[in-house]
Amino acid sequence: MSLLSDPRWGEALGHLPDYLGNHVRVSVTALALGLLVSLPLALLARNRPVLRGALLGLASVVQTVPGLALLALFYPLLLALAALSLTWLGFSFSAFGFLPAVLALALYSMLPVLRNTITGLQGVDPAITEAAQGVGMTSRQSLFMVELPLALPVMMAGIRTAAVWVIGTATLSTPIGQTSLGNYIFAGLQTQNWVFVLFGCFAAAALALLVDQLLALVENGIRNRSRVRTALGGIGVLALVAATLVPSMARSQSTTIVGAKTFTEQYVLAALMAQRLRAAGLSASSREGLGSNVIFDALASNDVDVYVDYSGTLWANQFHRIDAKPRQELLADLKATLAQQKITLLGELGFENAYALVMPKKRAEALGIRSIADLASRAGTMSIAGDYEFFSRPEWAGLQKAYGLSFRAQRQMQPDFMYAAVASGEVDVIAGYTSDGLIAKHDLVVLDDTKHAIPPYDAIVLISPKRAGDQALRAALTPLLGRIDIVAMREANLRASGNDATSSPDAVARWLWEKIGKR
Repeated sequence: MSLLSDPRWGEALGHLPDYLGNHVRVSVTALALGLLVSLPLALLARNRPVLRGALLGLASVVQTVPGLALLALFYPLLLALAALSLTWLGFSFSAFGFLPAVLALALYSMLPVLRNTITGLQGVDPAITEAAQGVGMTSRQSLFMVELPLALPVMMAGIRTAAVWVIGTATLSTPIGQTSLGNYIFAGLQTQNWVFVLFGCFAAAALALLVDQLLALVENGIRNRSRVRTALGGIGVLALVAATLVPSMARSQSTTIVGAKTFTEQYVLAALMAQRLRAAGLSASSREGLGSNVIFDALASNDVDVYVDYSGTLWANQFHRIDAKPRQELLADLKATLAQQKITLLGELGFENAYALVMPKKRAEALGIRSIADLASRAGTMSIAGDYEFFSRPEWAGLQKAYGLSFRAQRQMQPDFMYAAVASGEVDVIAGYTSDGLIAKHDLVVLDDTKHAIPPYDAIVLISPKRAGDQALRAALTPLLGRIDIVAMREANLRASGNDATSSPDAVARWLWEKIGKR
């Protein structure tokens, strides 16, 4: 099957109204906020060299911060402010998704607007301003009736640049819960769905180019004093915004938000839960690509209604527990701890997805390595790769403490890419997942954790506080509990790592339900 005839293009097109509408909404809001802040500051600083230098310097520093980092930094900041607001003022707000994305993108938009506004005003011929004063104009009248109209073409060039920057950077807002065209790219990378990656890139580029050309028409109209061009460009921008926002606003709001983390298994399980909810007559949508802490906080604050987590992740990473306990005792303690936050642990799905150190089977046999203890003596000459979270998680610290591990080099990469990297010898060992079907595909072996440094990782379904009493939600998801064993989950993950229409999360989720529904 050729790439162009791949049916996943149709699937990608089906998501476009939702993804594009949300992308435009967050981009327009951020750009409007950036203009609202930047333009008055530029006017205030135009004749004040110290203030001007400070503003441009600060805006330049913001540009040096990677876009994803800036977006991520606003989330914990707003989360803390929301908690303070609830304590002091009696009300709170959502720190998830839209708000942190808007604030970060607005900051990103400020530099070109500030710089071009100041440059445009400073470029006005002094003789013209003197003439304005000579006919009796005040400074305010001169600014608004003479200087700003003359500087407007240069200002519009800055607004064009800001718009393109904001639209491009908005694709990075997916990991903090804001739906955007970045959903295509992040989901495609995690599931190796290159159709989604290409579609997301093309859609974001097309949107940025279209907006840029419409604003260029406005700029050209202002520069040549053509009201027709200016009006056409403005109407085009408004029409684009309306065309993308109206369909998403007209659609009914989903009653259940299903969350997913950043790896393939999570996409499949989120799709499975959403399908079960719809089959029960409930509406549902997904928020995918969220980090472990982000998704838990979103659930606790009712921004996500349900998702699958892992007992070991919560025990070690969320609640910072370092004591090792038997599986059932750990689950009981975890359930009680979650209940204190009014979060419901509905039950276990039936399989465990623990972190594990993995290496090629043939090389492990040649070196006589069967366990992590065997690996420890050779680690100093080897390299290890993990996902973006692993080396900052308590599990890694626990492994180092229990076995004295010290590798020659550490690398971070996309989870699916790790397996191919270790199989090809790019790295010697990876921190893989026990439920991943790629272990068998690449003929790898899981090293025994003889000291039980890694806690149990049972897959569990969590429900948000506001959904705790939702009996329809519970009834729809209860048939999944205890039904998915490790063999079925490994096969599902392996299917999802393919590169055809049958490997999409929705298709694999349907296959998985057919498999477990017969038991």
